[in-house]
Amino acid sequence: MPVLNLTRKTWLATTVRKADQFLTRLIGLLRRNNLGPEEALWLIPSKGVHTIGMKFPIDVIFLDQANKVVATACDLPPNRISRVRLKTRSILELPRGTIQKSATAVGDQLEILLAESSHMDDLKETLLNRIA
Repeated sequence: MPVLNLTRKTWLATTVRKADQFLTRLIGLLRRNNLGPEEALWLIPSKGVHTIGMKFPIDVIFLDQANKVVATACDLPPNRISRVRLKTRSILELPRGTIQKSATAVGDQLEILLAESSHMDDLKETLLNRIA
C-alpha cells in the first residue's frame, strides 16, 4: 500500500503496515529497531501517538477523515507523547526526515492505496501518470 502526497506530487512510503486493532495500535513500532526509507505504519483510528519504549525517532503525520494533513511532527524522539488532535482520524508514522524530504505540510491531500504487492509496479505507473 503506497502513500502519495497529491498536493506536492511526492511519495511518502511504498510499504505501509496498517494498525487498525487495539493491540496493533498499542504495540505500533515498539518491537522495531528502525523503519526502512519507504516504510510507514498507519494507525486507524488515532488522535495521538507515543514513542515510549521506542528505539528511534519518527516523523508523524496527523490525518483527517479525508486523509488531509491536519498536523505534522518532525523527528519525534523516543519516550515522548504527541499532542492529541481532535480533528485527527488516523496517523502515519514514518522514518525521520520523510516530512521534510517530501515537503509535506498542513493542508496537503494524501492518498493511501491498498494494493497487492504483485500489482505494485502497475500501481506506481498509474499514480505517476496521474500526478504528471
